[in-house]
Amino acid sequence: MRRIWLTGASSGIGAALAEQLLQGGHRLALSARSSEPLQALAARFAEQVLVVPGDLCEPEQVRAIALRIEQAWGALDCAILNAGTCEYLDSRAYESALVERVMRANLLSASHCIEAALPLLRRGERPHLVGVASAVTFLALPRAEAYGASKAALRYLLEALRIDLAAEGIDVTLVSPGFVDTPLTRRNDFAMPMRWPAERAARHIAARLDKRPLEISFPAPFILTLKLLGLLPRRLQLAIGRRLARNEPTAEDMP
Repeated sequence: MRRIWLTGASSGIGAALAEQLLQGGHRLALSARSSEPLQALAARFAEQVLVVPGDLCEPEQVRAIALRIEQAWGALDCAILNAGTCEYLDSRAYESALVERVMRANLLSASHCIEAALPLLRRGERPHLVGVASAVTFLALPRAEAYGASKAALRYLLEALRIDLAAEGIDVTLVSPGFVDTPLTRRNDFAMPMRWPAERAARHIAARLDKRPLEISFPAPFILTLKLLGLLPRRLQLAIGRRLARNEPTAEDMP
């Protein structure tokens, strides 16, 4: 039974992954800004769940969460950084504040969590750091400037940390989902090819965590398509991107 800190656990992949891991007998410290869904899981898995809600963009709240985990368990065996947001950029009304918000939510919040988790992971058994990036990092897509930049930065951060933490025996895994059917992605106004249900995505991730792969990405045909498109000449990538671009961009806030 592993001691796992899972962020973004109130909905979508996070909520479905919490179910999978709890059913597998693990102990979970669950974080999200909204505590009600976390309390519902705690009511069903009373001996396994530690509810530690908070705003992960606030370093003091993250430190308080880590302190509660330390007081309850003394250490962590795994930290799964799943929390994040998405806002789509309208280049005709470029808003740097939007980019800042998304970078804070997807990159800086993860960095706060890493800082808090590492001391606990160093005391754990076979420590494992897991970060949820995105398939969008394989190919630039229209309106995804802020989201893609934040996830690409998270990818680089974790891949570099993987090198530096290897000497300490801390494994690092990146999760790169394609489109997943959640209440948030249902608000998207564009086609989402090869979309998976959140439960399927969670099963896919949970089944592979023990093997500690460098990366868990899915669905395979979608990932392969993006990677192959990313190998095309830049001018051809630009032409494809322009065909994908919509005439009327909209902004979506997906907390």
